[in-house]
Amino acid sequence: MRVSEFQRLGYAMLPAMADAAALSRIDAALTASEPLVGARQMLQLDWCAALAEVLRGQLVAAGLLPVESVSVQCALFEKSLEHNWLVAPHQDLSIPVRARVANAALTGWSEKDGMLFVQPPVSVLATMLALRLHIDDCSVDDGALKVVPGSHLGGRLQDPDKGRLRAELGEVLCPVDAGGGMAMRPLLLHASSKAVGTSRRRVLHFVFGPARLPDGLAWGESLVDQ
Repeated sequence: MRVSEFQRLGYAMLPAMADAAALSRIDAALTASEPLVGARQMLQLDWCAALAEVLRGQLVAAGLLPVESVSVQCALFEKSLEHNWLVAPHQDLSIPVRARVANAALTGWSEKDGMLFVQPPVSVLATMLALRLHIDDCSVDDGALKVVPGSHLGGRLQDPDKGRLRAELGEVLCPVDAGGGMAMRPLLLHASSKAVGTSRRRVLHFVFGPARLPDGLAWGESLVDQ
C-alpha cells in the first residue's frame, strides 16, 4: 500500500494488524466486561489504551500517521442479526472534546455516551485518521463498509454533493478478515448495509489526531498529557 494511494483514495486495507493470539485476548477482554456495544469511551480501559498505542505505532511505521499523532477515541461496534442497523452515506464530522468553546468556527455541539462532541473546521478533520480493527470476519453479508473513493477531498459535503460524488466516483465494498484493519479519513463518504448473514461482526473503531487542537479546544480523552 502506497501512502500516495491512501492520500488519493482516503482509505486503505491493512491485513493482519492483530494475530490470532491478540484477537483471543481482545475477545476475552470484551467478554469479561459489561456489555459495551456502542460504547464510545473504550480508551478508558487499560487493555484498549495499550492496543491503541500498538496500532498507532503500526500506522506511523506505514507512513499513514505522523509520529506525534495521538489516540483520541475508540468505540465498539457490533453488527449481527441481534444488533443490526443500516448506515446511510455520511462523513464523520464530530470529534470528542473536553469543554465547550465559544467560537463561530465550531458547530454541531452534542453529547453522546457521556462525551462532548463538536464539529471543527475541515482543516482539523483533514489531519485525522480512523482505524477500524475487525475482531471478527466481515464479509459482504455482514454489513461491510461501503466507501466512495476520493470523496474526502471534497471537504464537508452537502446532501446533493453526496449523491453526485457517489455517481461520479463509484462505491467500493470493503470486506475485512478478522485481525485486519481499514484506515480511513473521517471526511471519506461511507455507509453500510444491514447484516444478512448469521455471523457476528465486532469492530473497534479507533480515532487518531494531532496532539494539540486549535481554537482553544482540548481532546476529551487522549493518550497524551493535555
